[in-house]
Amino acid sequence: MDRLLVLARHGQSEWNLKKLFTGWRDPELTDLGVEEARNAGRWLKEQGYGFDVAFTSNLKRAQRTCALILEEMGLEGVETIRNEALNERDYGDLSGLNKDDARAKWGEEQVHIWRRSYDIPPPGGESLRDTGARVWPYYMTEILPRVLRGEKVLVAAHGNSLRSLVMVLDRLSKEEILKLNLATGVPMVYVLNADSTVASKKVLGDMSAAH
Repeated sequence: MDRLLVLARHGQSEWNLKKLFTGWRDPELTDLGVEEARNAGRWLKEQGYGFDVAFTSNLKRAQRTCALILEEMGLEGVETIRNEALNERDYGDLSGLNKDDARAKWGEEQVHIWRRSYDIPPPGGESLRDTGARVWPYYMTEILPRVLRGEKVLVAAHGNSLRSLVMVLDRLSKEEILKLNLATGVPMVYVLNADSTVASKKVLGDMSAAH
């Protein structure tokens, strides 16, 4: 029994390209983002992986990435569950702003604190800890039980919702998780033990150097 869990951040979105704070806003993937998602599916298929169920967020960029990965693997019919618990961190008043504009408005130091602290949220938004507070219970009640039953599970979501999961899986401290950046469209392949700890982890085909 494999107990396979694959995490994939969505491919590049239009707002990633423009360096805008995205959060719960809903831009589409760029052409590069589509290609990144397709590459993820190709890598997974080449490595011999398959899936019984997929989880994604309520946002289009993650849903499209999930669908493209499954399409490349010939798995279009796989059950796909959408839930806002897996949404990106809500950036509140920063959403839609260019990162340079945000620095001009609030100051570089303050914006850096909002982006890189663990538990200080931007105005009207969520910290990474807040994001984890909705991701972790959903993982424990909906995703993990299926992995432990031996189902092969794909989670296509967002940089911060997945960082909060990786924090738990990899047992990272608050300081360590703040240094972790997840490349777009790059699958992280976990095999879990029966007690839900990580037996092995590998990152497939890292294309982050390409953009």
